[in-house]
Amino acid sequence: MATASPPMVGDRAPAFALRDDAGTLVRLSRFRGQRVILYFYPAAMTPGCTTQAGDFRDSLAQVTAAGACVVGVSPDSPDTLARFRERDGLTFTLLSDPDHRVAMAYGAWGQRTMYGRPVTGIIRTTFVISPNGIVELVKPNTRATGHVARLLRELAIA
Repeated sequence: MATASPPMVGDRAPAFALRDDAGTLVRLSRFRGQRVILYFYPAAMTPGCTTQAGDFRDSLAQVTAAGACVVGVSPDSPDTLARFRERDGLTFTLLSDPDHRVAMAYGAWGQRTMYGRPVTGIIRTTFVISPNGIVELVKPNTRATGHVARLLRELAIA
């Protein structure tokens, strides 16, 4: 599967419809009118992804006070996402992208390095989408630790 070029700042964010942890179909258009922090992560309940999700959870009050929301996307099933939400007390939207179509549309699927070896999978990437659906910020190849704090500072939320 080829990786698409990610949308650039100023581009319209690719539309999507994915299932959340309860199995409900969620469209990007549902968030129209608010800023969206859309982040792609490799796998629920792994150490790095747990750290990143916990950082978003712990910063969520600041994010929502600034008129934004957080949406996490992974290839995990809705059932796995539900366990992740429950286990870690996550209170933001988690979406299942099992066929990687949305990740590919956002350029967040492709070759990456894991433990020094090349693998194909989710490339940890964050997008900030404006209330009218335009990409404001792209952060490719992010690290789980410290990413949320840096992002919020850059967005003048922290």
